[in-house]
Amino acid sequence: MKLGIFIGSFNPPHKGHIDVVNYLLKRKYVDKILIVPTGNYWDKQNLENINHRVNMLKFFENKKIKVDNQNNNYQYTIDLMRKLEKIYVNDDLYLIIGMDNLINFNKWKEYQNLLKYHIIVMNRNNLDVREYLDKLNGNFIVVSNYPFINISSSEIIKKKKYNYLDEKVLNYIKENNLYW
Repeated sequence: MKLGIFIGSFNPPHKGHIDVVNYLLKRKYVDKILIVPTGNYWDKQNLENINHRVNMLKFFENKKIKVDNQNNNYQYTIDLMRKLEKIYVNDDLYLIIGMDNLINFNKWKEYQNLLKYHIIVMNRNNLDVREYLDKLNGNFIVVSNYPFINISSSEIIKKKKYNYLDEKVLNYIKENNLYW
């Protein structure tokens, strides 16, 4: 089975995150997706408690979407992928990244070892990714023509753009007095 691994802070999870997941499943890039929210790590500040972020993501679970609430404290993607490889021994792992991650991929810890996995790159604005892919020599699958929802979690929090949040997520945020 092709198992997509979608890693992020999801602080909070928004419609753009779930749209990526549904797009990849619907077009059969992967058979299932494991969403892995990260704990606090070096380049993210002021993350809401991991339990809250897991709870909000759980609203989207179904037979093809699973939320990981066990492997959230890995600082580096390679460490997480090695762990997941031991858990999902019968599956092919597909790491899902955005174009912004591809640009700096060669700066990731042990990026050469990540190249053994399939890597799905969500390309924004159909940018020419060849200059980056040519330097890496990996098993990349570039998803072009994807209609991105142009929003970030931090922008949702700062500008209180509630319309980018699923109603269940918004209600959870209000009930638990999160973010604002």
